Amino acid sequence: MPKTNLEVMLISIPDNLLDVIYTACRTCYSPDGAVDIYENITDDNEKKLNLIKRVISSGHYSTIEHIQITFAINNISRAATHQLVRHRHMSFSQKSQRYVKEKGEFDFIVPSAIEAKKDLYEKFLLHMDEVAKLYQEFVENGIKSEDARAILPNATASSMVVSLNLRELIHLANLRLCTRAQLEIRLVVKKMCALVEEKEPWLKEHLVPKCERLGYCDEDKSCGRMKTKNG
Repeated sequence: MPKTNLEVMLISIPDNLLDVIYTACRTCYSPDGAVDIYENITDDNEKKLNLIKRVISSGHYSTIEHIQITFAINNISRAATHQLVRHRHMSFSQKSQRYVKEKGEFDFIVPSAIEAKKDLYEKFLLHMDEVAKLYQEFVENGIKSEDARAILPNATASSMVVSLNLRELIHLANLRLCTRAQLEIRLVVKKMCALVEEKEPWLKEHLVPKCERLGYCDEDKSCGRMKTKNG
């Protein structure tokens, strides 16, 4: 069955996020020990942010790697999850097509570009129906799900738990919020970023396409939103 309700939930983010980053920043530039710095924080959030932003802007990103954030994601295509798992500094737990058998009509995600063309959309649905029937035929004839899954398409819906540190979230946003990224992965990452920004509004200026961070587009083919590096 086609699924349209992409769900992204923020299930873990440190309550003391600012204090952790602030301690990391202070530790690098202070004669005081890290324990003493953390236990004796007296600065208000504005002062903490002033230091944190100054350190991040200097490129000292190790200070934000201590922040681990976890999301739960439902109704994401295998095509999109394959893009997510290419990111090196993330952890994933994903619905297994080996151990979880699809029952009846399996769930799938329809790309908006296909859905917009009625005749092609109808052909897409017919194809998914044929795949579902063939998958069931395989399973009913003793083919294990680990082998029957070979015919399931990239459109198959999946679910996963994703964890990453704050530095990698910023990197993920810089790459996947680019207008040249596939729409589905852009929507997933946009939801992830929006949830974090609700908790930590100061991060909004960092969770942006890389062209906004760089001030120019470094892609081979620009969408035209920003000038290219060579003008």
